[in-house]
Amino acid sequence: MQLQDYYSQQDDSISFSRRQASDFAKQVAGDFNPIHDIDAKRFCVPGDLLFSVVLEKYGLSQHMRFTFAGMVNDGVALLFPDSDAENIDIVDADDRKYLSLERSGDNSRDPALVHDLTCSYVQFSGQTFPHILVPLMSEQQVMINPDRPLVIYESMSIDLERLDFGQAQLELDRPQLEVNGKRGNVRLGFSLKADGEQVGHGEKTMVISGLRAHDAERVQAMVDDYNTRKQAVSG
Repeated sequence: MQLQDYYSQQDDSISFSRRQASDFAKQVAGDFNPIHDIDAKRFCVPGDLLFSVVLEKYGLSQHMRFTFAGMVNDGVALLFPDSDAENIDIVDADDRKYLSLERSGDNSRDPALVHDLTCSYVQFSGQTFPHILVPLMSEQQVMINPDRPLVIYESMSIDLERLDFGQAQLELDRPQLEVNGKRGNVRLGFSLKADGEQVGHGEKTMVISGLRAHDAERVQAMVDDYNTRKQAVSG
């Protein structure tokens, strides 16, 4: 993966075209959410692409928390300040905040380490639907609106014991869906392992809205549609 293929930079500002963001979602993350389609009415740049650019610009710290504050549309120019601060806000020219980064501990700018962890996390994160979310919805007997599915990436945190490891594998740990009326809070814990040893852990949180009673046939139709879209791209 050459991350520079998926964004455009001018001075300290970075923007994403629909093509760049959609290609990243499908080709790198394996994420076929319709909201990342080039012709989507409610188009959104993948949160995992923002995460990847942050790691490229600021390196990997032992403790990092990403909080997403707004959906990024195509063409929005985001400012990535040249900073070594522990707290960094990613904003646009109007000072509207889209992402907050909190970090502490040792930091590494090793390109191989950053690249490998980025790829491992993004590929793990991109499998949220249907592999993780569908079983959680079935367990709670709810489902998202099949006509207007909305899953919002809320935050991601990662805590590493050290930074001197090779290719890390992410393993799902303690997935949870808490339902409150038509709203659901998803928490996906994960462990990071390298050479058979656990080197850290983390958590991804999302918000899903428009929940309704579970309908197995309609859920299966969503899964079938998702797989059809995936097959059309991957061939």
